[in-house]
Amino acid sequence: MSDRPIIRVQHIVKSFGTVMAVNDVSFEVRPGEIFACLGPNGAGKTTIIKMLTTLLRPTTGALELDGLDVTTHRTEVRKRFSKIEA
Repeated sequence: MSDRPIIRVQHIVKSFGTVMAVNDVSFEVRPGEIFACLGPNGAGKTTIIKMLTTLLRPTTGALELDGLDVTTHRTEVRKRFSKIEA
């Protein structure tokens, strides 16, 4: 098993006009790890998931899934997202 992160989120920001939905979030998830995204309503959890699954583009920052840039390899990321096993 590789120690390379399967999910890498680096300094992502997502704003909708003047509303800051996600502000400078970073984390990594390695194969076999269990990861939970917890927070109150409006904390940006769904927005982060939508960015990871290519439904939204981050305003700034970088997201990788299995080594692929989520914003430039959307089709391949979608294929791999459904194949990731714990």
